[in-house]
Amino acid sequence: MDEPLNLVLFSGTDDKLQAAAVLTAGAAALGKPVNIFLQYWALDAFRADRIASDHGLAPEAGTAGREAVDALAAAGQSRWADTLRQAKELGGVDIEACSLSMDLLHIDQGDLDPLVDGVEGVTAFYLAAGDGHVVFI
Repeated sequence: MDEPLNLVLFSGTDDKLQAAAVLTAGAAALGKPVNIFLQYWALDAFRADRIASDHGLAPEAGTAGREAVDALAAAGQSRWADTLRQAKELGGVDIEACSLSMDLLHIDQGDLDPLVDGVEGVTAFYLAAGDGHVVFI
């Protein structure tokens, strides 16, 4: 379990962020380190004033996907940000904002939710990833 799970989050839709949160929580529960690199629309979803907002679903989800997601929420499924908070409590989860995306979207570190540990460039992300696989969501 030494190789980390490395996630590059690009999409900012709730379904894709939820999928990333579930993967993160599962890895953290097994004691596997997790590195998350937030780019573009995923980074935008981590703004402190937007993290609790509805970020919609990917177009391929369609009406049936919306109904399924709503049913899970009604049944008590945690939102993606809450799942990530729980995963971080287990330890070994590092969430970093992409410095280039920060510049592009005119975001300051103070604009981000405390879930985000810091800001780094892509080279630092790859160094942290080591020999682990990189998953792009």
